[in-house]
Amino acid sequence: MDKALQTMIANMPEKTGKSLDEWVKILKEKSFAKHSEAVKYLKSEHQVTHGFANTIVSLAKDMDSPEVDLVSEQYKGKETLYPIYQKLIDAIKSLGSDVIITPKKASVSIIRKRQFVLIKPATKTRIDLGFKLKDKPITGRLENSGPFASMCTHRVQLHDVNDIDDELKAWIKEAYDKST
Repeated sequence: MDKALQTMIANMPEKTGKSLDEWVKILKEKSFAKHSEAVKYLKSEHQVTHGFANTIVSLAKDMDSPEVDLVSEQYKGKETLYPIYQKLIDAIKSLGSDVIITPKKASVSIIRKRQFVLIKPATKTRIDLGFKLKDKPITGRLENSGPFASMCTHRVQLHDVNDIDDELKAWIKEAYDKST
């Protein structure tokens, strides 16, 4: 999720009077055949500006694809990696109630005020875990971002649930703390 979209979502309650979740609930109570009908409804019935209305409708559509479905698709043919993913998610959720888990087609973004971790099943035997850890030195295990490019500053390759150790959890916590 890019920074502008994150900012828009964060400002939504102040600018529109409701959070994204509240708008999604309102849209789910109605049934719109077209994107434009839902946008028009938000603009005319709730006086939401076009930019916010369009964003709300787009994100509501994305939310119709449940997390489990997107994540399941990522791990098809890579099922042995799923326990690693689940252990990561459990550790990440323990950081705080402000963690947002956003599955995409090929990865899962972990967001606080901005993305701080990215989980990607890279091969049939490896998950790449990307971090935003600005100014953190590269070590043997904590590599440069590799295929994540500018989305992350560092990467750790995970092959087994035992790779999720105290050192890795400390890096996740550090990235979480820096994402305020």
